[in-house]
Amino acid sequence: MIYPRSPRPLTLTVGARAIPPASAPPTILWFRQDLRLADNAALCAAAATGPVIPVFIWDTTDPVPPGGAARWWLHHSLTALAGDLGQAGMALVMRRGDATAILDELVETTGACSVCWNRCYEPHAMARDGAIASRLERRGIRVQIHNGALLHEPTGLLTAAGTPYRMFTPFWRALQMAGDPAPPTPAPRLAPFAGAPMGDAIEAWQLLPRGTDWSGGLRANWRPGEAGARRLLADFLDGAVLTYDRLRDRPDLAGTSHLSPHLHWGEISPRQVWHGLRARMAQAGDDRGWGMLRQLGWREFAYHLLAHNPTCPDQPLRPAFADFPWRTDPHALRAWQRGHTGYPMVDAAMRALWQTGWLHNRARMVVASFLTKHLMQDWRHGAAWFHDTLVDADLANNTAGWQWAAGCGIDAAPYFRIFNPTVQGETWDPQGAYIRRFVPELARLPDRWLHRPWQAPVRVLADAGVTLDRTYPQPIVDHSAARVRALAAFAAIKRAA
Repeated sequence: MIYPRSPRPLTLTVGARAIPPASAPPTILWFRQDLRLADNAALCAAAATGPVIPVFIWDTTDPVPPGGAARWWLHHSLTALAGDLGQAGMALVMRRGDATAILDELVETTGACSVCWNRCYEPHAMARDGAIASRLERRGIRVQIHNGALLHEPTGLLTAAGTPYRMFTPFWRALQMAGDPAPPTPAPRLAPFAGAPMGDAIEAWQLLPRGTDWSGGLRANWRPGEAGARRLLADFLDGAVLTYDRLRDRPDLAGTSHLSPHLHWGEISPRQVWHGLRARMAQAGDDRGWGMLRQLGWREFAYHLLAHNPTCPDQPLRPAFADFPWRTDPHALRAWQRGHTGYPMVDAAMRALWQTGWLHNRARMVVASFLTKHLMQDWRHGAAWFHDTLVDADLANNTAGWQWAAGCGIDAAPYFRIFNPTVQGETWDPQGAYIRRFVPELARLPDRWLHRPWQAPVRVLADAGVTLDRTYPQPIVDHSAARVRALAAFAAIKRAA
């Protein structure tokens, strides 16, 4: 077992009364996407009741299980959480199977009097959790459900008419008017339950790659777990936050926080990030960091859209797009996935995604625009690829981003906004560092031709060791022709709406 089975008993103090570990029936704390001890509402609620049994369930009934990169992250995040709990004398009980049946069995065998968890907002999770709560309550088990993932509940911010927001800017305005969220709370003291059941060994879940290990880039770039998340936030507040608003669109520079996977898995809370930024801004007496606060607002908006439109992961938010003439071209889709489109900025981004499990926001917009507008591939193909390859594969954010890029969302990029991938590269990777890192076969090209190698003179290509269609592909689609084709399709949809 990777987890301690005989933890040293601790005593939980509630008010002036000390509760020994076995003096009360336990509370089951169901960890999900909240893999941290600090600022964890469900954990605090569980700790206040007496002995705690921390549990993580790999729910095999989930219709959309985590992709490969997310599974890698989860393995290491659970290992880190188990270590943190072990230092507090607790064992993390890991179980795999039907969450409903597992919770029933744990309640039965431990005599638990209550179950606590933080809310998940994916439609299938909301339906499952509601059924589990009703089932437990009918048995006389107290159920406590908390918000541990967002600044505000998705249904808590509505227009003056009581309707959901459909545009980000007024939503962001309302979120600011709601004021700062409550300050984050420290990790509580925990009392273990002496009769805690056995759990699975994490290795038995086989979350890590089998056969060919493709995760070297993930190991080199990430440190999953609460400690890694807090260190990353501290580093950001001491460094990149100072230039965030100016450099956040530069994928060639370390100008962003890289906190998205830690937020997705709940290794750090949005309240911790929000108040960290607020404190830094107050201390410095300036508003540097405001753009990062706005990014937290966009994350909230994505969940707002998902909560009020639960079919949006599969259906366009603009009904007219249900009849959009998406093309079926497996060869083009595969070229995009592999980073072999012949457009260096697109290819660098897609290879960065594969190698590191993460993609800069500007790069996400470029590759999403290219797939949906240049190649006219269904945005759901892109969302599915991101789900499998991103360590921060978040259903709400992924869906909102892809619908925005494809033009089919409520608050979406205008249909006529079609990114020129060459211009995007020249603008946001001006010295070509990003392309040279992830498309090394072009590294020796001069800056003038790096973003458009198909236009480079034969001698320049030869000197750089580039042979088009052999060492690097020609563009798989002409930008101008693709733009005209996409505009015609979008115009037809607009006329039919």
